[in-house]
Amino acid sequence: MSNINLIIEERPSDIGNFLVGRLLPFREKRTVGPFAFIDHMGPVALHDNENMDVGPHPHIGLSTLTYLFEGSIMHRDSLGTEIEITPGQVNWMTAGKGITHSERTPDHLRHSDKNLHGLQIWVALPKHLEQMEPSFAHVTEDELPEWDIDGVAAKLIAGEAFGKKSPVPVYSPLYFLELKSTHKQKLSIGRNLFGESGLYILEGSIETEGNTFLPKQLLVAKDASLCEFILNENSTVYIFGGEPFPEARHIYWNFVASSPELIEEAKERWVKQGFPKVPGETTFVPLPEQKSGFNIKK
Repeated sequence: MSNINLIIEERPSDIGNFLVGRLLPFREKRTVGPFAFIDHMGPVALHDNENMDVGPHPHIGLSTLTYLFEGSIMHRDSLGTEIEITPGQVNWMTAGKGITHSERTPDHLRHSDKNLHGLQIWVALPKHLEQMEPSFAHVTEDELPEWDIDGVAAKLIAGEAFGKKSPVPVYSPLYFLELKSTHKQKLSIGRNLFGESGLYILEGSIETEGNTFLPKQLLVAKDASLCEFILNENSTVYIFGGEPFPEARHIYWNFVASSPELIEEAKERWVKQGFPKVPGETTFVPLPEQKSGFNIKK
């Protein structure tokens, strides 16, 4: 998992119906529904001699969602998948009991100037599916449901909401929704959501309870039904969430699990190079020697 521009705010503020922080996880809210981690990559400009090269690294216990706004990433994994991710498409990789993948600049862009900008997200798997067989799905932009909410353009990237369903094969009740405005509009969408709900501002701004919030800020509703705000003109936000799991989740490096024992087993397996290999790759990212794990609590 690339970490080009991860920002974590350790002291979120409280503004009534919302907690406000910077991406996930932050101290007072480690998960939103099954969503355990959000990485906002870039925007970054790469020169002709600069490329993204994240070598083979492992995951367990989660699905990763990659969604680009600009640029391109070549995804390769131990299932034999080799696919270029471009803006508007959804890469959904489910690690289950263990998968290895790499993320690199595609060959046709490696000697030219380029931009990279997008979101990479971790969605924890329910406990009974943590050890499932790994899988991969790629969904094109034209397959995603799009509609209008009070003059605001909506797109359902994953899950179910507003009576719509994305073709991305999720494993628990969740939603990941894009809203784009051209004009100022008040939205009250809580009745169409469920579980826990978060809002991430990509561009523009929103207003709620007399406060204005700007890009790269995350608001977490204390109750999804309270998700009401003013979306200002030329703004893009992402609404995500769903039903939380009854158990806490543990994270160490790229591993997510409901028990520390699964984390320890994965660490040992990676050190011994017991994970499946990515065809065509000869390097790998070593296990961090001095990286402490932390628990994710609701």
